[in-house]
Amino acid sequence: MQSDNVTLNLLQQGNEEIFENVFKQHFNSLHAYAFTILKDAVAAEEIVQSLFLKLWEKRENLDIRSSLKSYLYRATYNDCMNTIKHWQVKQRHQDHITYVNDFTYEHTANQLHENELKRELQKALNVLPEKCRTVFQMSRFEELKYQEIADRLEISIKTVENQMGKALKILRTELADYLPLMVYCLLKLFLGQ
Repeated sequence: MQSDNVTLNLLQQGNEEIFENVFKQHFNSLHAYAFTILKDAVAAEEIVQSLFLKLWEKRENLDIRSSLKSYLYRATYNDCMNTIKHWQVKQRHQDHITYVNDFTYEHTANQLHENELKRELQKALNVLPEKCRTVFQMSRFEELKYQEIADRLEISIKTVENQMGKALKILRTELADYLPLMVYCLLKLFLGQ
């Protein structure tokens, strides 16, 4: 092939025959080079085709200070690096989307479980006799000790114990179907997830 300077001059003048010769001479080796970097034949081909397209479109303003071959290899390398960076950004974005979707799904599922449990617990509490419910709520929700409950309600500690035993027995029966869900929610709560 003619010297690089002559080739570049003819290329800048829009000589299609010279462009075709440069394309045929370098395409396969540039494609192989891009493939070794990207490990993707289709992407490698797209990069090299794009490189030659840009070479033709910008032929009048080419400022190549090295050999044409060096220029083509350097341009191929740069385009491959840009493609890899693009892939990495795309992968990070996809990973983020996956994480957000998983988190949202998990959070929604947890909220549904929690809401279901609250509804069922409220239904079960409504089944309790009034005195039994009052003792249970003071013990579990207000976190009062049996002595404090007895003092407030002006009943004996033994009565508080009996009412709590009765309440727990009724609640166990009423919530038996929800025991696995309760265990799951408690585990999630204790494990901090």
